Amino acid sequence: MSKSNSLLVILCATLASCGIAPVSNAPLKVTLATATPGGGFPVYGDAFAAAVQEADPTITIEPRNTKGSAENIPLLEESKVDLALVQGEAAYEALAGINRNGPAKLKILWAMYSSPGMFVVRADSPYRSIADLKGKPVAWGAKGSGFVVQGGYVVDALGMDRDRDFKAVYLERAGDGPAMLQDGRVAALWGGGIGWPGFIAAAKMPGGARFIAPSASEIDRILAKHKFLKPVTIPAGSYPPAQMLDIPSVGSWSFVFARPDLPDETAYRVARALHRGEGKLGARLAQARDSTAQNTYSAVADRELLHPGVRKYLRDAGIARD
Repeated sequence: MSKSNSLLVILCATLASCGIAPVSNAPLKVTLATATPGGGFPVYGDAFAAAVQEADPTITIEPRNTKGSAENIPLLEESKVDLALVQGEAAYEALAGINRNGPAKLKILWAMYSSPGMFVVRADSPYRSIADLKGKPVAWGAKGSGFVVQGGYVVDALGMDRDRDFKAVYLERAGDGPAMLQDGRVAALWGGGIGWPGFIAAAKMPGGARFIAPSASEIDRILAKHKFLKPVTIPAGSYPPAQMLDIPSVGSWSFVFARPDLPDETAYRVARALHRGEGKLGARLAQARDSTAQNTYSAVADRELLHPGVRKYLRDAGIARD
């Protein structure tokens, strides 16, 4: 055996004894399902792909536009994509088996960000509360979007139905909402998160905009009924010039999910690249500042939901303790 081969064997044995298996550096191509153009998922998907490739040039992430969370989940289950972005409430329903035939057998690859929900209305509108919007045309988002699911849970806890108590409007493209709000086709647009493109556009409309979130007592009612939702605050200045004060609301974490048969090594390599590049990912996109290895470990309610390859990487990196 040559000296170089002997050193390689020794290195592999050392890594194995430390619980760190050698990881291939072969070129790797991974598909990522996002959502309709004009929404937050495609923006995050592009930043995600760029951050991964910058941290590890051997990995190529290919974002694909879809109808959003509702389409992304079956695409993963059928292994038609490798990874997909899934909004928090849609993830909760899929994993709990709500409105479907049994729980989805999917694994989480990475935490995206928390998505506090709220409405935006024109500044010259008379609407000041969620109750004021009852009976009015409300754009809830693209039909397959997880924001639609979130909005339904929020108003349900307040004794209202998303479709019966409002004139529900579902968009073909998430980016259509601000124009419909500006020209009066809808009274309000529902959305969420930090840096959401729909809110950015609405906040800069001629004449201005105003945000409507649940009141303190409404937040208590929502959290009491739907315990998977959490209190989240939209920081002041997130949507200038319309929003210059903190806005308390409710929301949940969105995640990058993996197809059931995604190889452990693939998940490990992508997680490693994301950890290395998380600072630059946050620099590319404000809402992605929460998309970190530590938050991936902390934000998952059940660690068994983490992909085994990701759990292994988090243990090797000293983040996971189980």
